[in-house]
This record gives sequence, C-alpha cells and structure tokens, in this order.
Amino acid sequence: MALVPFPGPQSGAYQPDLDDDEDGAAGKMSFLEHLDELRKRIVQACLGVAVGVLVGFAFIAPIFDFILKPTIRVLPAGSRMIYTQPGEAFGLYVQIGLIVGVVLATPWIMYQVWLFIAPGLYANEKKLAIPFVLMSTLGFIVGAGFNHFIIFPVMISFFASFNTSDLVFMPRLEDVFDLYAKMLIGMGLVFQMPTIIYFLAKMRLVTAGFLWKHTKYAILIIFIVAAVITPTGDMITQTIFAAPMLGLYALSILIAWLVAPKREIG
Repeated sequence: MALVPFPGPQSGAYQPDLDDDEDGAAGKMSFLEHLDELRKRIVQACLGVAVGVLVGFAFIAPIFDFILKPTIRVLPAGSRMIYTQPGEAFGLYVQIGLIVGVVLATPWIMYQVWLFIAPGLYANEKKLAIPFVLMSTLGFIVGAGFNHFIIFPVMISFFASFNTSDLVFMPRLEDVFDLYAKMLIGMGLVFQMPTIIYFLAKMRLVTAGFLWKHTKYAILIIFIVAAVITPTGDMITQTIFAAPMLGLYALSILIAWLVAPKREIG
C-alpha cells in the first residue's frame, strides 16, 4: 500500500492560520468564565463612572444651572420651581453627579462592552474596537445634546403652555429632573442606531436593500419603541421620540449602503 506523505512546510497545501485558531480558542469560554468576564467589565465600568462622578461634583453648580435652564426659561413671570421634601434638592445634586459621571465615562464604558464581546469575534472584527468606542460615544453625546437643546425644551414648553390665570405652572424639582433624565437616556440609546447598523453591515448581517425593503415594518417598530420609552403617555411625546428615530433609520440605510459592497445592496 502506498503511503501518502503529509504535506511539509514547503508544500503548497493549505496551512491553517494559527492566529485564527488562537482567536477561536480564546472565543470558547465556559458559562462561568463568561459570568466572571461580565463581572470584571461591570466593575471596571463602575470605577470609570466613579471617577466621572468626582469630576462632575467639582463643577456641580454650573451643571445644575445648565440642566434646569430649559425649564426655568418657560416658567411664568413670578413662578419658580419648588421642592417639597427636605432632602429632595440634595438628592437631585447626587443624581446629576451620577449622570455626569456616566456621560464622562461613556468611552470607558463602551470600551468595556467591547472587551466583553471581543472574545467571540474573529481577528478582523476585533479591529473595529476603536470605531465602536468612538461612534457609540459620539452617538450618546449627540443624543444627549439633541435632548437638551431640542426635544426637552419643546416638551417642557408644551406642558407650560397650559398655564392660565387660574393655573400656575410651578413644577416640582424632582419631577422635572426625572423627566429630563429619562429623556436623556432614551435619546442616548436611540442615537446608537447608526452605530449598530454600521457594525451589522460590516459583518454582512444587514444590507441597505434589506433595510429599505422593510421600512414599513421599521416604522411600526419605531412607534412601538417610542411608546415604550416615552416617559409620558401622550401622543405628542411619542411623536417627538419617534421623529428622530425615523431620521436615524434613514441615516442607517445610507450608512449600510456606504459600508456594504455595491453588489450586496439590492
């Protein structure tokens, strides 16, 4: 029986990529190892937030004025914001410090998210770490700015418009801030849509053609999501939330078209 020799280093036979094998082995983690990795990333993210909170408290007074400015601007003449609990104003300062800490630590948090999902990715996909951190951070910051300068002022002006000679708009401090914080987080998450589509398109999981063909379903889902994340139950607020999501979906189609090879667009 003739023996077939194994291909040597000089032969033209296919040689497996050792780096890919090592990446594959690194990506195979047990359930407990995944939990341990998740714990590490959460701890690191919390440490980053703690540092951000300390920085935020150093500038808490101007930040406090900045956050409340849209509401103070629409108060009727002679009216002012109130608080009814002894520790309410102090608690608000603490909450603002936490939000500032999260915003400042966003790049670090997103980096920890990437480190958690990276073991399950191929070597070429791991190179997307820097774009992921930059785009997700930019998306959150733009969403927070969009909320502060556009969405929240429009909404608080709408609520203040019911002020009459018999009704005086004197909003409670905690109620205003709770609404502001929920809208800020909601907009920060909504503005992650282009980032998510970018990476899905990079990984060939979605195409511009797929997104375009399913636009009517996307519109339905967007209004459902807007109804869920809207802090109040009125249609005005839901529409305000849905409008930027529709615009971001259109932007996501463009991003997918730019990322994917042209032969995959149809």
